[in-house]
Amino acid sequence: MKRREFFKQASVATIGAAAAATLATPAIAQGNITWRMVTTWPKNFPGLGVGAQKLADRITKASGGRLTVQVFAAGEMVPGLQALDAVIDGSAEMSHGAAYYWQNKSQALSFFTGVPFGMTNRELGAWVRYLGGQEIWDKIYDQFGLQGFLSGDTGTQAGGWFKNELTGVADVQGLRFRTPGLGGQVWAKLGASVTNLAAGEIFAALQSGTLDAAEFVGPYNDLALGFHQVAKNYYFPSFVEPGLATEVVVDKAKLAELPEDLQEIVRIAAQASYDDVSSDMYANDPRALQALVSEHGVNVRQFPEEIIEAGAKASMELISEIREGGDALTKETAESFISALNLLRTRTEGTDMPFLVAREKYIKYE
Repeated sequence: MKRREFFKQASVATIGAAAAATLATPAIAQGNITWRMVTTWPKNFPGLGVGAQKLADRITKASGGRLTVQVFAAGEMVPGLQALDAVIDGSAEMSHGAAYYWQNKSQALSFFTGVPFGMTNRELGAWVRYLGGQEIWDKIYDQFGLQGFLSGDTGTQAGGWFKNELTGVADVQGLRFRTPGLGGQVWAKLGASVTNLAAGEIFAALQSGTLDAAEFVGPYNDLALGFHQVAKNYYFPSFVEPGLATEVVVDKAKLAELPEDLQEIVRIAAQASYDDVSSDMYANDPRALQALVSEHGVNVRQFPEEIIEAGAKASMELISEIREGGDALTKETAESFISALNLLRTRTEGTDMPFLVAREKYIKYE
């Protein structure tokens, strides 16, 4: 989808949704309930925004309309980076975004999106579902009256778009770079000037020169956002976002008020979305990358080893600082994450990695 067409559709949808956004309370009629989901994504945004809509549709359909979820894209009800606050203050019942956007509320939340040199998407899902991650996540969001669930995963992301080619760490000094979360803190340690912007704001900042570089997700999303029009150096892979998860967050009290079957529908729909979004991204990233290279002249590059090594050192330093100086809940989160990573990487590096190396070496189909 071309960037102009993408945002034109988003603008039309925004106008149509504006009237609905004026509803002050969820509708309850004849036993049916309507919830509002605010998101951090533009309308119809590939993978992530579409994933939010699919999640809402699953809940609505599985409940037979007893629980209908209306989706509001970034800017339709609140700005994208105020989505979680809308649930906290009661303006909406659900939000869809990424937990590391809210690290100002608790740094522990970043662990449930992505950790530099951390877990892949399968490892993250295993930690959250089976190795104690969800229980710790619940403690964090309990402080705000919320309940969080995994709702999608992009897999290993692209490292970002850079106007100028990177030759080493010296090129990072003073680089004005859009990159959030713990990954942003790692890049700051390498000398970059880091900021966070919602998806719909990044292109203008790159175009105007406010930013020198930006990372968002990967080819599927980045093609729609048009970054290739203002930067041609596209770096792979990201070492700070190896398995980035999205979340759906629910008003915990409102969730508890639902009948048990509707509560279970919300949980199962979120879990289904985690797997569905992962598959969507995996299927469409390669095709989008082919288009970026063949149709738009994008240069695909890898980070110099000097930057990767410095990034790994900075990542270790950051996690050590969190373990030593964070609040009790953040320390608990970090310790649980590290314990799970040490276990899960034995599977990934001992089984998956040798197979992938062998496949790359020996298997070539025409």
